[in-house]
Amino acid sequence: MIELSPPMPDDPPQQTVVEMIRAAAGRTPDRDAIVCGDQRLSWARFDARLNRVANALLGLGVTRGDRVAVLSPNSIAYAEVFLGTLRAGACITPLSTMASPEALHKMLLDCGAKALFLAQDHAHLAAPFLDRLDLHRVAFDFTQPGFADYATLTDTADDTDPMIGIDMADAANLIYSSGTTGTPKGIVHAHAMRAAQMDRVAANGYDGDARTLLSTPLYSNTTIVAFLPTLVGGSTVHLMPRFDARRYLEIAQAERITHTMLVPVQYKRIMEVPDFDGFDLSAMRMKFSTSAPLRADVKADVLARFPGKLVEYYGLTEGGGVTVLVADDHPDKLHTVGTPAPGCTIKLIDGNGAEVAQGEVGEICGRSPTMMAGYFGRDDLTADSIWRDAGGLAYFRSGDMGRFDDDGFLILSDRKKDMIISGGLNIYANDLELALLEDADVTDAAVIGIPSDDWGETPLGLVVLRAGATRDGAAIRDAANARLGKSQRLAGVEVRDVLPRSSIGKILKRELRAPYWDKAEA
Repeated sequence: MIELSPPMPDDPPQQTVVEMIRAAAGRTPDRDAIVCGDQRLSWARFDARLNRVANALLGLGVTRGDRVAVLSPNSIAYAEVFLGTLRAGACITPLSTMASPEALHKMLLDCGAKALFLAQDHAHLAAPFLDRLDLHRVAFDFTQPGFADYATLTDTADDTDPMIGIDMADAANLIYSSGTTGTPKGIVHAHAMRAAQMDRVAANGYDGDARTLLSTPLYSNTTIVAFLPTLVGGSTVHLMPRFDARRYLEIAQAERITHTMLVPVQYKRIMEVPDFDGFDLSAMRMKFSTSAPLRADVKADVLARFPGKLVEYYGLTEGGGVTVLVADDHPDKLHTVGTPAPGCTIKLIDGNGAEVAQGEVGEICGRSPTMMAGYFGRDDLTADSIWRDAGGLAYFRSGDMGRFDDDGFLILSDRKKDMIISGGLNIYANDLELALLEDADVTDAAVIGIPSDDWGETPLGLVVLRAGATRDGAAIRDAANARLGKSQRLAGVEVRDVLPRSSIGKILKRELRAPYWDKAEA
């Protein structure tokens, strides 16, 4: 594997997350550890369950470093397998429920999983290829030949801690970045990286009596970066199997939720609940947002009506560059994603790999103690993702474009691959999307590049309109173009009922572009 030599934090962690969670269980045995629906497990019971899962895996022949895969909605059983796998010294590999059967098959072949834990809700995704895989199969909530029953497997296992030795360099988790088409890339996070992230436990108030509500899936790093610190702090994680805005508010009120991690589309849907202001959310202390930029107008609405601090993280699952915006403290910077996190260095580079001047747009490259170990089994892809400065230090290339303002706050422009080159000019889709979203009739927007005989490609806007809106795409286009520079203008705007999004709220632009480019190449 390529040596990345991430910088060490000023006070490097001395324990793995496994050790930290083991200690947390001893401190707060009677407090709830995990809640999901009507199920609750105290820390004492949860800790015993982790031991049972770990010992069950060891009994199946899973050894240190082996990969254990899960395909399931959020559940207490999922949480048990996630952490029980780590306690067994193995590497948890949570699989995307948004992936196609073909992509899931590739992921499981790529990682060589020793075991797969599967829920009924997603059994149809695995059915086309399971007979071609040599691994242990465990069913969470259904009965089928060839599958071990999860309850039986774990209830009959020893509940004493196996105390498997774990090194900071060992792989903690393997997260696949591709869930639709193409060859999936497996992102490896070592225990050292996850341990370094626990510097946020006390800083963000996860210790003590935090009650964190998570509604994004456990296969997403978005969820994991709140899930693990809450448990390391000895607090309580509330899991939602699937997101529903009203149900989210009901749980937040009833359980006196203090912390949450949400993605931008979830904030928007929550704030649009008609009787949002009637819910008692006064217990909320910290709200986090990540995975995609949170629109400035939504941030402002959250600050005005949703109690607790609002903190936005910008970064990659691969790690490296991380910025933080404490929105409450910087209401004049809501159009940014904040400043580099402590211990993080961010450089902006041009297409030739040279650093750009202050205020200019460049590709965002980051370096920090929280960097992935590399892409699983793919040193070639890892090497492609690295930019090295004059001193040879490794930075992860984000593929995102941005610039720093005069105060050192990062303003995102676009994904590099989403940048539209029209007539030789670079057009950043994000700038055009913001112009569309200024329209009172537009509730969601995406801009993509489509083929053009005259310009190579040209920007097309795709919008969702508010209920009752009567204007057509041409009117929306003309209003947006009046706010844009001459070189940025939209060639057209199409009205859609909905824009496709991933489970963590990212607009799937590849799906939006495909029909136009497929037609042009036919």
